[in-house]
Amino acid sequence: EPRSTCCCLAWTLMIVTMNILVFFMNLLLLFVIFTIVLLPTIVVVYFGFQCHSKVLHSAARYCRSFLDDSSSSALIILGFVIMSPLIVAAMAIYCSLARRFHLLMCFQPYSRAVYKGVKWHWYEEGGLCRCARGWNTQVKAWV
Repeated sequence: EPRSTCCCLAWTLMIVTMNILVFFMNLLLLFVIFTIVLLPTIVVVYFGFQCHSKVLHSAARYCRSFLDDSSSSALIILGFVIMSPLIVAAMAIYCSLARRFHLLMCFQPYSRAVYKGVKWHWYEEGGLCRCARGWNTQVKAWV
């Protein structure tokens, strides 16, 4: 049976809040994975820009003794060249984790707020943490 207007609004607010939390958890996981995987590129480009005379030209000892303008330029180019495969690797890692832990299936549809007695999506499939249970490998997150 349909919920009352106030109850429907309260449940909608709860579902929106839960979906926003799931979205930010996914975003945090994506940020952590990209930061870890792209760390070599970040370091190489940082040192290249820091030691180049036309950009920052740091007075650090390693800039004076090891890196001149041509080696700084080579570091910058190397950093941007290795960025593309690392982005692909980071996205593959995130997608495999999202699929393995069913992260995209944690979003709840708004129809749960309209009718009474409708079970939660994760409840119907055996609980919120399904790590210990067998998973259906045919289930797609985008279906």
